[in-house]
This record gives sequence, C-alpha cells and structure tokens, in this order.
Amino acid sequence: MAESLTWPAIIGALLEGEDLSITEASWAMDQIMLGAATDAQIAGFLVALRVKGETVDEIVGFRDAILEHAKPLPLDPMALDIVGTGGDRFRTVNISTMASIVCAAAGIPVIKHGNRAVSSSSGASDVLAALGIDLSRSPEAVADTFHKAGITFAWASLFHPGFGNAARTRGDLGVPTVFNFLGPLCNPARPEASAVGVSSLDRVPLITGVFQTRGATALVFRGDDGLDELSTTGHSHIWEISNGLVTEHDIEPRDLGLPRATIADITGGDPAHNAAVIRRMLDGERGAVRDIVLLNAAAGLIAYQLAVDPAQGDTPILQRFRENLEFAGETVDSGAAAAKLEEWVAAAR
Repeated sequence: MAESLTWPAIIGALLEGEDLSITEASWAMDQIMLGAATDAQIAGFLVALRVKGETVDEIVGFRDAILEHAKPLPLDPMALDIVGTGGDRFRTVNISTMASIVCAAAGIPVIKHGNRAVSSSSGASDVLAALGIDLSRSPEAVADTFHKAGITFAWASLFHPGFGNAARTRGDLGVPTVFNFLGPLCNPARPEASAVGVSSLDRVPLITGVFQTRGATALVFRGDDGLDELSTTGHSHIWEISNGLVTEHDIEPRDLGLPRATIADITGGDPAHNAAVIRRMLDGERGAVRDIVLLNAAAGLIAYQLAVDPAQGDTPILQRFRENLEFAGETVDSGAAAAKLEEWVAAAR
C-alpha cells in the first residue's frame, strides 16, 4: 500500500505489485480529473496500473472520483442504461443505441451514457448526431429531453470534462488503459438498472464486482465471439447482479427462436450508414440486425424489471428472455419504436 497520497508513492506501490485502497485510487483519479497531474505522472500511473492489473476496489475508487467531478444530471435514478465497453474491434452497427430506443418505446425510462467510437466506425454519440440529436446541449437540456421523451443521452465528453486531461496521454500511449472500460460505470445519472456488454473476459469480474459492491442491479454480458453485446452469432454469457448476488447464465440464440447470424450480417459503417440502418430496423426491416437488437433490448427490459422487483430473478432466465423478446418485437412492429426516435429527435433539438 502506498505510504502517502503522492504520485511517487502511488506509482511506486503499483510498480511493486501492490493494490491501491479505494482512498488511494480516488486520490489518483481526483488529481487527473482536476488537471493537477502532469502527462508524465498520468502515463506512469496508467502503465503501472495496467501491468499490475486492476482490482475492484481500485475501480470503485476511480468511479467515485469521476462521478464526484461529473456535471450533475438530477433525474430519477429508477431508469435504465444500455451500454458497451467497446473494444471488440468488430465494427458492428449501433446495437445498444437501437436497443435503448426499443426499451424507451416499451415504456422504460432510459438514460443512455456513451461517447465517440472506440472499436466501431460509429459510436453512440456519432450515430445520434447523424440522426439529428444535438449533443452540445447543456445538462439541463439533456434532463429536459428525458422529461419530454422518456429517453436521453448523457454524452461523456459533456458530463466528464476531466476525461480530457488524460486524452493526450492516452493517445500517445496507444494501448488500452483503465479508461477504456470505466465509461459504462460512470453514468452521471447513476441509473438503478444497467445492461452492460463487455468485450474482454478478464474485465468482467471487475465490472460485476463494482455493481455487486454498490448493491446495484445489472445484466453484464459478453458474446463468446468477443462481442460486447448479447450475440446472435453463437453463445453468450450473462452475469445477473441483484441484491449483492451474482448469478451466471448461458444463452444460445436458437433456444430463443433466433437464427444464427454472422459478424458480416451485423457489421456497420460510418455514422450516416448506421443511422440509415437504425431507421430501417425501427421501420420494421427483418433480418440479423433486428434479431440482435431485440435480444439486447430484452436484456435491458429484464434489467429494469429486476431493479423494480428483485423477485423477477426467481423466474428462469430463458422464460424472461422469451417474454421480453416478444414484447420488444411487438414494440417495433407497432411503430412505437420509430415514433419514439422521432419524439427523441424533436425533444433534443
């Protein structure tokens, strides 16, 4: 453990393979968010941490400091966030964004958190801008959009300006760091329900551990092919977190009546291309994109239902997925999902 809260002590402890306490981790991230750390200190810290390997306590400390410095988004936290860590390098269409719209159309309050593209050609903020949603609006306007449309987008670049203090160092390093998977844990609205896709298997215990430590409700999932989504290309693994407990599940798309797809079937393009895909899917276009979106929307619905009523966890997971897949499909086919997107765009201008 570091002897004092200084960069030599913190970095020295990491180089010795010592884990940081929550307090020490919070101090380090606090310095970065404040702009009080030099590029050299940030680089040394991120590299030493990566080599040692992060712990749940360290991630909790980082998350606490980031949220402490975030611009406030005072909304009812009984809401849902569907988000992925990125990093799977498959450049898929914006699955979690489409799933968020379907969930909102189904009557679930959605506060989506996201940023620019990491592993795709079009991140959540990129495609939402292409759809006509103004990302530069104030936090108050973001909250107003939620009140009007039941869905809103908390753009990480707007709500976490302290991230910019590490941007140049991260770019110069050119390797993944802890920042690459902190995003899904740092929604400024702190929603009660989360559906989080994780591309790296070794990051799953950290993310589930943070939700577990905080007593939060979440479905954390990963496709066996490495997708940070529930996959229709093969098996997926789900970690269901509720009341401090973690329950593991396996999902095979064919068990839910969904045909197997290929990565090529769900590969996206630039923001304009992906925006067109979103509109076609919401207008009722059938195929692999619809299937994977409905599957991930079902995960979001399940996460929210579990947050409202933890007893939902007693129902077999396949039964819950079948029921919510049908519900999500009906929401799209009724035209409610397409109408919800238009309502969101109008409210966010």
